[in-house]
Amino acid sequence: MDYTSIKKWLKDNLTEERYLHSIGTAECASELAEKYGLDKEKAYLAGLVHDCAKCLKNEELLNILHKMTDINEDEFINPKTYHAPAGVPVATKEFNITDEEILSAIRCHTLGKSNMSDFEKVIFIADKIEPKTRTESYVLPIRDALKEDNGLNKALFICYKNTIKSLVDRNLRICPATIKIYNELLSLL
Repeated sequence: MDYTSIKKWLKDNLTEERYLHSIGTAECASELAEKYGLDKEKAYLAGLVHDCAKCLKNEELLNILHKMTDINEDEFINPKTYHAPAGVPVATKEFNITDEEILSAIRCHTLGKSNMSDFEKVIFIADKIEPKTRTESYVLPIRDALKEDNGLNKALFICYKNTIKSLVDRNLRICPATIKIYNELLSLL
């Protein structure tokens, strides 16, 4: 994989902060993958490109989403999450990524999905806890949970709990899938 050209594309198409976040997510994903016995290189790549569609305008994102045949209603609830499913065709076109595990992790790094694989959980969590742009006060409880037994699920649960609290505090709609996944994780803990 030619990381130099991928990084150049990201630098040209993302804000500086989003680019730093992408680098941080890639590094964090690689570390977590190693910890959980997953493919470090694949996790690095998924983390690096997970936000490749983040800085597209909403009209462009919607254009991409409307061309996708497998979009569900939940993915249209919040414009801030459009970039995740839209990232799949962007990553395929711009970086020739065809690995289904990577593409699925890109797609579900914001809303998640029921029964996520460990790989998808690693990318989801790395996105939330990378140290380059995330605050230490937010990151520490999630990192601490990763040290425990059943750490991936505990960390993921904290991410969902934080998301739900934040959406409630801002009077924003909560995706039904978010509540469903929260309840599923709660039953696993």
